Amino acid sequence: MEERSQLIPLRDLIRETVNGYVFWSLFQGLGPMIWFYPLNELDISGYEAFAATWFSPILFAIPGVMSLVQNRWVLGVLRLLMVGSLASFQAPTTLSRLMILAGGAGVSMLVLAATLWSPDVKIRSSTFWGLFLGLLSLVTSRVWFVSFMPTWWSNQTNSAIITLAAIATIDQILSGADVINSRDKVKPDQPYWFPTAVGLGSLIYLTHWCFGEVSLVTRWVVTGFPDHGPTPYYGGVGVFLCLICGFYMSGCRHVAQSKIWWLIGALSLAGLYYLPTYQGYTGGLVLAVYTMSIWPEMADRVSRCPPARSLLVAIVTYLVEIFFFVWTVAYNFVPGGVYTREHTDYLMAAVMLGIFVGLFVGKSFDQSFTALPVIEKKRISLSKVHLLLGLILCSGLAGFATRYRQQEFSPPSQAEPGEFSAMIWTYHFGYDNRGWPSLERSAKLINETGADFVTLLESDASKPFLGNNDLGMWLGEKLGMYVDFGPATKTHTWGNLILSKYPIVKSTHHLLPSPHGELAPAITVTVDVGGRHVDFVVTHMGNDRDILDRKLQAKFLANELKQSKNPVVFLGYVTSAPGSRDYHELLTNGNVKDIDETDRDRWCEYIMYRGLQKLGYARITHGGLSDTEVQIAKFHIPDNPENYKDNTRLTTDPSKVDSHVHFNKRFGSFHRGHGYFSDHKFHMSTPKYFLP
Repeated sequence: MEERSQLIPLRDLIRETVNGYVFWSLFQGLGPMIWFYPLNELDISGYEAFAATWFSPILFAIPGVMSLVQNRWVLGVLRLLMVGSLASFQAPTTLSRLMILAGGAGVSMLVLAATLWSPDVKIRSSTFWGLFLGLLSLVTSRVWFVSFMPTWWSNQTNSAIITLAAIATIDQILSGADVINSRDKVKPDQPYWFPTAVGLGSLIYLTHWCFGEVSLVTRWVVTGFPDHGPTPYYGGVGVFLCLICGFYMSGCRHVAQSKIWWLIGALSLAGLYYLPTYQGYTGGLVLAVYTMSIWPEMADRVSRCPPARSLLVAIVTYLVEIFFFVWTVAYNFVPGGVYTREHTDYLMAAVMLGIFVGLFVGKSFDQSFTALPVIEKKRISLSKVHLLLGLILCSGLAGFATRYRQQEFSPPSQAEPGEFSAMIWTYHFGYDNRGWPSLERSAKLINETGADFVTLLESDASKPFLGNNDLGMWLGEKLGMYVDFGPATKTHTWGNLILSKYPIVKSTHHLLPSPHGELAPAITVTVDVGGRHVDFVVTHMGNDRDILDRKLQAKFLANELKQSKNPVVFLGYVTSAPGSRDYHELLTNGNVKDIDETDRDRWCEYIMYRGLQKLGYARITHGGLSDTEVQIAKFHIPDNPENYKDNTRLTTDPSKVDSHVHFNKRFGSFHRGHGYFSDHKFHMSTPKYFLP
């Protein structure tokens, strides 16, 4: 076979990169849509069955199907269906979106199998490079969109991706790039197809888990201020560069085949999980290099195995690992959760063992031949691959550059010194009640409340089944606020996020006592409000059915409040009614007061305080952005902390207080009882103001 036939034109490579981008968009987009249903129902919903569409390559076990799909026109139709399924984002209902998206994911697997196992070595190689470069392109685009995928961000960005992908697909059909011009018969190494497939599935999971977005590893290792570790912005630059470095190392085949290199990869994953701040981050950087470096070797091995059964086992391996990860966090709501609770260590061992099996159990592969010549420069020119990689690198660095700014914010101008507002909201992972991204709308809401200090609960969306999104980084950059996220995402909680217009002096991240139920996060933080320190204790306590857990958690939080030497505000999701045991524990032993003890119609969210004068209190409907309302309170820091009187008289007439105390009129006026509004409005007999 002439070397000329192995060259991949730049035009073909660009098309395949776009195809790879579409594949990974569908692959990473399906999980969050499936998760939407059990998230809302707190139970196995049955919609998990849509993951079975990933098993579509099993059709190739039927004689003649592979040859049929590899026909250029059939393949062209499938490519168009794959691109069309991206429009699921603009579907009218959640279920229709899930169905279209799942169908597209199934079609994408058919296209992958038909091209990665093509008899034409040029098609096989261009498919791999497109898949690999498409993954790096997706990661790069998420740099520009501050951790979010533009494919699933807005109707405008979704339409732009569809247009670009449609142009690439039509060009591919018309150019005849899918025509099989030469046949390079590859005899499958069938005795080793199973371990190789397990290795591929584990590698896909590791890539998605840790490097679906470049800031993920920084949230694994974060601790409290001031020594909180690498920030997602600066830390993301390092991860991005290491991914590119790993790509270049992939040309060294002997490295990927080294057991010493695998051991280094395994130790780096352990370091990422067990070590704090920059030590763990260093492990993440090494892991990024390792993960990218072994992709070509693993792809070459699997392309010599039977496609139907190999992809089936690979996807089953991936799904087992991702469901196990779901189980480690959601153990309180799923069968068998007692065995998976907090056992990410089991998962790490399984992933790295799977990769070891894939790379080394099939060692008798003929090392002098590659079915997929992606790493043999004698058989294929990589100059255009490196050119495109260089463009991706420059694009990613340019994305970081456009987001660069000094992490010093101007404190808000207050009409009255010493006044501030504090807000609590159960955020629901940045998705609205229909499963669409809510970041832009929620940022607008936070801005309109004027809150100086915000705690967002249920805010760890960095997990692969929640989209690998960094809500804190996005909101911090959008709103110009300081961010504290904790505890780290590896601690198996649903997330606790702080946004502050004032500098954060120090903070401590807590895992609350949880012997029976779900792990509960909390943060104790000190903020410099105009030169005076105020403490905040923010938390999401465990599920209401775990009585002992909540008793121990309430005692722990009460002790944190009691020990505070500064004025303190409690913003907590307590899962108990006013007057309950835990409510009294916080008030009595925590030595704090309820912002409005007359408000008896509450269940989860509470605002309590000590050493401050309360000025106002409001409850704002969620407007479909979450399943929980917003609560916000306004306070004044007394000039003489030792001798002051709190405001005790309540009024709902805003004319009786100074205008600077008023809540935003955009939310309407006083509303008695539940407000079933489609927008954000005051309700539950608020807003209320307090007078001396």
